[in-house]
Amino acid sequence: MKTRAAVLTGYHKPFEMREIELDEPRAGEVLLKMSAAGLCHSDLHMVDGDNVVRFPIVGGHEAAGIVEQVGPGVTRVAPGDHVVCSFTPACGTCRYCSTGKQNLCNSGATILEGSMPDGTFRMHDPELGDIGGFCMLGAFSERATVSELSCVKVDDWLPLDKAVLVGCGVPTGWGSAVNAGGVRPGDTVVIYGLGGVGMNAVQGAAHAGAKYVICVDPIEFKRKTALDFGATHVFSTAEEAATATKELTWGEGADTAICVVGVMTEQVVTDAFNVIGKGSTVVVTGVANPANLTVHVSGSDLVFNQKTIKGTLFGSSNPQHDIVRMLRLYDAGQLKLDELITRRYTLDQINEGYQDLRDGTIVRGVIDYSLGGA
Repeated sequence: MKTRAAVLTGYHKPFEMREIELDEPRAGEVLLKMSAAGLCHSDLHMVDGDNVVRFPIVGGHEAAGIVEQVGPGVTRVAPGDHVVCSFTPACGTCRYCSTGKQNLCNSGATILEGSMPDGTFRMHDPELGDIGGFCMLGAFSERATVSELSCVKVDDWLPLDKAVLVGCGVPTGWGSAVNAGGVRPGDTVVIYGLGGVGMNAVQGAAHAGAKYVICVDPIEFKRKTALDFGATHVFSTAEEAATATKELTWGEGADTAICVVGVMTEQVVTDAFNVIGKGSTVVVTGVANPANLTVHVSGSDLVFNQKTIKGTLFGSSNPQHDIVRMLRLYDAGQLKLDELITRRYTLDQINEGYQDLRDGTIVRGVIDYSLGGA
């Protein structure tokens, strides 16, 4: 069949709308009609060269839709099911899945290639050849054939245009605080960056019972928004935040610092390392070009003050469990999703949406396929 999709053909190029060929699902695969796709900074990393991917590739890794068809052997979902896709597939049986680390599943080895786990592709173009789907998804397409390992069945009464956010940004931010950061009641947390991931680190830290949630972002709109998500103090610079943290903790320093800026830098990690106290933790969630070394700290400070710097993928969450759990929290009124969405776009407006993200005028934008398309 044919589908309209937003394709990247190289670094530093805009998304290009094309009508491409889409294969039917093979064994273990699912055909989805997309309902919504989130605009995440990780797709900009492809444009800017901070994610080294194979081109051509259809962007979009925060996805929600309805199952139209399944291939042989599919057991997790059936036609008509509502699903949220995890950008990290989970087989359930590899070393990492079987030890509670689904976010590190071996089946995700090809997410930057955009191929299925067996190395083959389901999207094609007469001019471009085989086209990958970012994170084995390619959510910026009206329809997509994906692995069932990426699909999480969700309650069908939940609005998919909101539920889509738990496919990446929400659990990545929330889990950075709750899972990787281990935030506990009474803790002091400092968060650097208040985008679609950082705002959920705020939610997670507040939900975990942090006494102080101190946030740093140069954009006033985002600082004001963070106060509605549980921030107790907001600052435009790391220096202001460090001064406030020292005062609020009587000089002890923060318990956890979370780095969720759009593009990670050495300065952000250093600021976070310096703001925490003895026995405390820096969580690095944001990424940069893999050639850039962004962690340079004093080894003596690391050892003598027993500090920890740790990375986290998907907020150290387990997709098959945590996506459903977070949507149940949303359904119970204990997790904000609606408020995260600043603006909705049609698929044809995707480049406009990403320019808004660059300009800092949105927290999260969503491609809403009900506005036009499939």
